[in-house]
This record gives sequence, C-alpha cells and structure tokens, in this order.
Amino acid sequence: MNIILFGPPGAGKGTQAELIINKYNLPHLSTGNIFRAAIKNQTPLGQKVTAILDAGDLVPDQLTIDLVAEELKLDKYSNGAVFDGFPRTVSQAEALDKLLAVKGEKVDAFISLDVEEEELVKRILSRGQGRSDDTEEGIKNRLKVYHDETAPVQAYYESHDQAFEISGIGTIEEIHNRIVDVLSRSSSK
Repeated sequence: MNIILFGPPGAGKGTQAELIINKYNLPHLSTGNIFRAAIKNQTPLGQKVTAILDAGDLVPDQLTIDLVAEELKLDKYSNGAVFDGFPRTVSQAEALDKLLAVKGEKVDAFISLDVEEEELVKRILSRGQGRSDDTEEGIKNRLKVYHDETAPVQAYYESHDQAFEISGIGTIEEIHNRIVDVLSRSSSK
C-alpha cells in the first residue's frame, strides 16, 4: 500500500505517519528526514539543501525526484510506503506515478490534513525544531510557498480519484481514526 500524507508545514504529517507505519507495517519515506540527515551530516546534498531551505524555498523537483527514485530502490519499500513531504509539485506527483508503475504499484490514497493557518503557525512555533525560518514571518512564507506550489498536487490526485481531505484538528488519536477510516474506504474501492 502506498499512502501519501499531505498538508502544510505543521499539519501533523510526521506524527500521523508514525501511527500509520506502525498500524500497517509500512516504511516511512520522508524527504524532510532524508534532507535533515544530509544537513546534519553536512553532505554535499545537505549543504545544497540548507541554502534552499534557509531562503524558505522548496528543494527543486529534479533533485527531490532523484532522491526518492534512489530511496525506492531499497528492498524495504517492496510492499509500499508512507510518503511524507513528497510529492510537493505536480511534476513530482507524475514522477512518483511513473516510479511506482515500474514496480507494478500505484498511489492507493492521498490524504490531506486540513488545518487553519493560525493553528499551523502556533504549532510550528511551539515545536521548536530550530529551523532558521521558524519565525512567524518565515512560517507565513513557507505556508505561502506551500499554497502556491503544492496545493495543485491535491487537485492532481482528486482528478485521479485518489484524494481524501480530513480535518487535522483534534487529538492525535481522533485524527488517526479519521485516516484509518479513509484507508479502509479506499482499499475497498
């Protein structure tokens, strides 16, 4: 099963990804985690990504697609994955469809977590990840980039009848139960 968790920064994708991973025994493919590890280890990729993220921009499509293509070659993804932070553009979504088709797979569910901007800003400021753009102004810029560049991805998956939008407000368990409900409905399609 291939599941995409989608939503703006601070929507709770990472938290919900962990719960889905445990429930369905799927690996987590988080481009954010891959990029953070590269930044922490000061690899060439990490240095390139640091400059991009410090400007509040998204990592270019081809760099991200190449990273995911390499990652998907690992055996641990043979039964699917929970994608978190990818795809972020329609080009990435189309590339993911092609990468999965080569393996005889497809995206089974695209789940978008809907959270109001005021709540997102509050969540990001309170989690204290320490990104250089974790300021109210930086967060608002990231949300603008998200809406401008990544929101069309939801329309792409809606046009393929794979998208489900759920409320990202409530307890972690309430949100998780909404996701499980969506996954049970999508697997019966």
